[in-house]
This record gives sequence, structure tokens and C-alpha cells, in this order.
Amino acid sequence: MPEFAYHAIDPDGRERRGRISAANDDMAREELVSKKLYIVTVTPAEARASAFANLPFKRQARLSTKQLTLFTRQLSSLAQVSPLEEALRTISRQSEQPHVRQILTDVHAGVVEGQRLSEAMRRESNSFPALYRAMIAAGEGAGTLPLITERLAVLLERQAEMRGKLIGALAYPAILSLVATLVVMGLMVSVVPRVVEQFDNVDQQLPLITRIVIGISAFLASYYWALILVVVFGAFLFAQALKRPAFRMSVDRNILRIPLLGKLLRNLHAARMARTLATMVASRLPLLEGLRLTGGTIRNKVLSNANDDIVEAVRSGGSLSGAMRTSGVFPPLLVYLTASGESAGQLDQMLERAAEYLEREFDNFTSTALSLLEPLIIVAMGGVVAVIILAILLPILQLQNLSGL
Repeated sequence: MPEFAYHAIDPDGRERRGRISAANDDMAREELVSKKLYIVTVTPAEARASAFANLPFKRQARLSTKQLTLFTRQLSSLAQVSPLEEALRTISRQSEQPHVRQILTDVHAGVVEGQRLSEAMRRESNSFPALYRAMIAAGEGAGTLPLITERLAVLLERQAEMRGKLIGALAYPAILSLVATLVVMGLMVSVVPRVVEQFDNVDQQLPLITRIVIGISAFLASYYWALILVVVFGAFLFAQALKRPAFRMSVDRNILRIPLLGKLLRNLHAARMARTLATMVASRLPLLEGLRLTGGTIRNKVLSNANDDIVEAVRSGGSLSGAMRTSGVFPPLLVYLTASGESAGQLDQMLERAAEYLEREFDNFTSTALSLLEPLIIVAMGGVVAVIILAILLPILQLQNLSGL
């Protein structure tokens, strides 16, 4: 949308200069008049340019999820006791990271120029997602920006908490498995070859398990580089194949079928969607817009397609609960509570309760899964190490028996 530079006088007689986004000159003047500004001049603004804007290696700075959550919490607190412009200036000045300070300063400059906060945030669309800006715009339109920012802060903090629990649930078994694999590899590459050297001059045939372990050890010691190349090349081919929609859909569908991980992802998605929709409905945002914007944050193609089907069903006049039931990927409790909320006119409250229940179930599920995975991985590692030790001890015991005869 084009930008126009304006020079105006506010009701207190002070000069105001800045920029405003509008479809044309007349729309820009109408918006300035609606803000009770006396227009002096309105001219098309020159495009903002940076000396490094066209460099291909330049990476655009953005707020991380943690930084966005912190900013929202600070804005929620300050917006209740100070004007928006002052709150943004305070937050931008106290930021220690240069790129964060630059982004917030740019948003603050937009507000000073006369733009609404949601419009100023559009300058930094990489840092402020469309769903975030839509909720800010709804708060500005209803005059409840402090309340909306409070709800946004709670939503982002809860999502960050759930994300941390998911990473913790997946990272611990992954790290434990990696350590176990490295230990076994170390035994096979460095320990086993030195021990089996003692059996080179033995005329007796070695036990089968010993020959198998020696063969695997020799292969790893001689062709470990080939194994690494195969893994790297296979990962590259897999990443390229994921760009094909049909293959990506098949992979995501199979992930959801995994006994533990599939349920984990479904519950996490359902809880996140329920809490986001509850916040948007409570903020008086259109349900259809919330569903559409939520769909852009889903990476699993099966769940994303289910969300698109829900959007189409609701757009056609269907109920949210009916669309959820038809998709077949949402927990029955969420569908039931959504239907109850629709019939009672308390959709936001029922979605909030559903989100809380699913998050508690997610916590219990991850705790149980971790308590089971840890001993299973330890037992598996112990079994592999036991096989290696047995493969070494059997020839030694065989030699002792022969010498005893």
C-alpha cells in the first residue's frame, strides 16, 4: 500500500509530521481528518531504501518467539499505565540487543507518524505474524488494547511453555540414544579390534557371535566415512523429497500414526488451536479469520489440510464442532466441549477449558513416555554392550577349556 507524507496540526495546535499508508491521496486525507488533524500538506512519500537492501546475503532481522513474548508482556503492563507511544519508546530503549531495539524503534516511529499500532507492526511483518497483528487491530478498534495485549501475552507464554515441554520430551530420549550409539561405536571401532588381535593365531573356529561382531567392527573401522556419506546423502535426498506435496503428505500421515509421537503431536496441535481460538473469540475477532490465520502456523500437512477443510465448512455455514468431527484428527473431548460452547453461547470459555484439559493430558503423557523411554533405552544399550562383551569372552573361555584338556 502506498505511503503519504503529511504535515498537519493537531487540536492542541502542535505540528505533526509523519507518514500514513492509504490506497490513495483522498483516503489518506480522510484518515487524517478522522484523527482530528488539520491538514497542511499531503504528498506521496519517497520509498524507504537501505544501502544494503539488495545484498543477497543480508538476513533480515526479526524477533524470536521469546523476544516477542517478552515484548508483549512488557507492552501489556505499560499500556495500562501510560500512553502507547511512551510505552513503545520505553520498551525500545531498554532493549539490550541492537536488532530488537531497531525493530521496536521502527514500530514506535510508525506510531509517532500517526499510524495505528497494527499498521506500524506491518513494517516488521517477519517479527509480528498476521495473527498477532489481527488481534492488535481488533483491540485498537474496540478500544481494549491493554486487555488484548494481556491475552496475547498469556497466549504466547503458554505456547512457549508447551513448546519447551515438547522439546524436552523429544530431546532427552534423542540425546540419550545418541550417547548410547556413540558408546557402542567407540567399543566397536577402538576396543574390539585390539581384543580380537589375540585370536589371530588361534586354530579353532571362533563362535558365530564373535565372528559377527568382528565383521561389524572391521566394517565400521574401515568404511565409517562411507557410512557417514550415505547418511548425509540420504538426508539430502529426503529433504528434497519433502518438497514434493504427495511425499510430504505421506510422511506427515505416517508420523501421526506413530504410537507415541503421533498422539503427542495431535494433542499439542489441538491444545494450541483451542487456546488460540479461545483468545480470538474472547477478543471479538471473527472465528473464520482466526481459523484461517491459525492454519498458516501448522507445519504438518495432514493437520493443515484438516484446518483448511474446517475453514471451508465454517465458511459454508457449518458449525465449528461439526467440522472438527468430520476431520477426524481432533480429540473427542475438544469436539464435545466446542459443541457445548456453541449451543450455550460460551465458545471462548469451552475452548479455554478444552485447552487446559489437553495441556494437562499432554503433561501427563510426556511424563509417562519419558519414564518408559529412559529404562528402555538403557536396557537396549546394556543389551548391545552385553553382546559385545559376550563375543569377546566366549573365545577366551573356549581357549581355557582347550588348555585344560
